[in-house]
Amino acid sequence: MSVIEYAVAVGSDRLAERLFGPGHEALTRVPAQRVGEVLTEFDSDDARLTLSRTEVLLTGWDTPPLPASVLRRANRLRRVIHAGGATGHLFPDGAGGIATSDIGAANAIPVAELTLAMIILANKDAFRSRDLLRERRAFIDREAEFATAGNYARTVGLVSASRTGRAVVELLRPFPSLRILVYDPLLTPGDAEAMGVEKVDLPELMRRSDVVSLHAPVLPETVGLIDTSMLARMPDGATLINTARGVIVDAAALEKELVSRRINAILDVTDPEPLPPASPLYDLPNVFLTPHIAGSMGTELRRMGDVVAADLAHYVHEVCGRAGA
Repeated sequence: MSVIEYAVAVGSDRLAERLFGPGHEALTRVPAQRVGEVLTEFDSDDARLTLSRTEVLLTGWDTPPLPASVLRRANRLRRVIHAGGATGHLFPDGAGGIATSDIGAANAIPVAELTLAMIILANKDAFRSRDLLRERRAFIDREAEFATAGNYARTVGLVSASRTGRAVVELLRPFPSLRILVYDPLLTPGDAEAMGVEKVDLPELMRRSDVVSLHAPVLPETVGLIDTSMLARMPDGATLINTARGVIVDAAALEKELVSRRINAILDVTDPEPLPPASPLYDLPNVFLTPHIAGSMGTELRRMGDVVAADLAHYVHEVCGRAGA
């Protein structure tokens, strides 16, 4: 029985080591043979030779596209395992029958964890309390200053029951005093009931939620989804969290609302990204900006690599099982 050969194609050797460990140790336990060096391009003679031997290609951030001209040279390629979300962008001319899988569910975990933390902190008005203490450097009467803060009997609105949105719902289960609303046209009433959430339309979600968290994918119908009219529906003092993509929100409308200080925002993504240096959002006290840290980073990359390795091992056992049957 021939040994299954695989190759790694990500943006750099450094990223490959962050994903799979020194010496790609997560992959060494898989009964398959790695061929070639880490591929960062597909045009060199070495890359062409590697691809010609590859049955499984492990891809990730900054993997070059695989157009038909490249796939024609990869005539043994049967599967692509992607360390990320959707794989469609890898195949500008279609996958040509090549099986694909992604590990977007693993990347949803840190996004959901950050979202949970920010929901709790937003409801406690933690960022304003930090700033107030820094400004006054004296006793703060919390009941006078933060009479409406807290995580009891508050409402969280999630835009999209995507993998990340569903992961947030799971993390919110230990907080039964938080009501969860979900807007997603594809969510059925039965699914909403099983998730323990209330399905509502977007205007109602914006109107009723103390915290609105965005988890929608970028589609033609979601670009600018959170526009002037939707932002205007948010209650005074409510918080918008965006860990999805900046283009889901109308940037000009959001800036106008935030400059007025009527609502708050926790933004891990913006449009554009990063914001220009002159953007007022950097200095507004009601805005908490982070540089796109919600997704897998640091130690969390290894989780993604471990899941890719497990997927590769599953493929190898499946193929070997069929061959031995």
